[in-house]
Amino acid sequence: MKICLVIGTRPEIIKMSPIVRECQRKNIDFFVLHTNQHYSYNMDKVFFDDLELPHAKYNLRAGSGTHAKQTGRMLVRMDDILSSEKPDIVIVQGDTNTVLAGALAASKQNLKVGHLEAGLRSFDRQMPEEINRTMADHLSDYLFAPTKVSRQNLLNEGIDKNKIFVTGNTVVDATLKHLKLAEKRSSVLDDLRLDKKKYILTTVHRPENVDNKKMFSEIMTGLDTVAEKFGIEVIYPIHPRSRKMLRKFGLKDKTNNIRFIDPVGYFDFLILEQNAKLIMTDSGGLQEEACILKVPCVTLRENTERPESIGFGANVLAGMEKENIVKSAKTMMNKKIRWRNPFGDGKSGRKVINIIQKEFKS
Repeated sequence: MKICLVIGTRPEIIKMSPIVRECQRKNIDFFVLHTNQHYSYNMDKVFFDDLELPHAKYNLRAGSGTHAKQTGRMLVRMDDILSSEKPDIVIVQGDTNTVLAGALAASKQNLKVGHLEAGLRSFDRQMPEEINRTMADHLSDYLFAPTKVSRQNLLNEGIDKNKIFVTGNTVVDATLKHLKLAEKRSSVLDDLRLDKKKYILTTVHRPENVDNKKMFSEIMTGLDTVAEKFGIEVIYPIHPRSRKMLRKFGLKDKTNNIRFIDPVGYFDFLILEQNAKLIMTDSGGLQEEACILKVPCVTLRENTERPESIGFGANVLAGMEKENIVKSAKTMMNKKIRWRNPFGDGKSGRKVINIIQKEFKS
């Protein structure tokens, strides 16, 4: 059996790492196809090196562009590679353009497709990710749903129950495995002169938030107000594109109580997450990691494809308006840490590979 693992972004590298390690452990023939959707292979290379993963056999260097152009470039280049390699199954993870292109390219060649994180739904079709994840699910032969909620979403859409496997989410595997390494290697708290549980960690990066002046302004004002009102520093590792939009919209004056820092590596970010008093984010993956690390989370969106984190009391939807952001921050900072992690037991990678091996032997 030969497996093709398709990745395109740094979160995908992290979440695919348990699958890579399980393939290595079982001596399964596999290769990594990296679309380079984040278009900075040097930054991605650090993730491969830090996580001690084999580098990608193929790097498509897809680069930026419209959704159509980016996906189209990936499809063209994937087609030749898959035709030459002839893997038995192509595994994609998540909801990016890389996922859609990988699933579509493989299915066009009648190759089996496995989708990690199948069944996540925000029920907001204005999100490009919602389109990508839904289409990938309906193209897939093996749908690895992280929870019973995501399994039910798939059943509601008419997908054959025999294709669906509840495996947990590989983000749990990755987080638990790498946290101990991060604690040994990272000095980020000392470097930034931060005390444990004395700061709020925030990330805001979604285009619908940072490309809209009114929305970005409201979020920044809300975060700044939280910092001032509760006397706690907000740390914001800001992506260059988000920083560009902050300057373009002239919002720097609204952020007197927010400390902007450059993006940090995976280990440093894990430590910042683990030791934050509160996490405020528009990221889907960060909602999961906050829940796993037992750090209260405020989601700066109107919806989420991770409703389990809300149901278990680890997360709350604040939207993007200042008043709700401040109110939600107060609620979650006073939250007692009593929830359990709904996303799995840290053995998802093993479960996924065991299922694939069993299916291909039958």
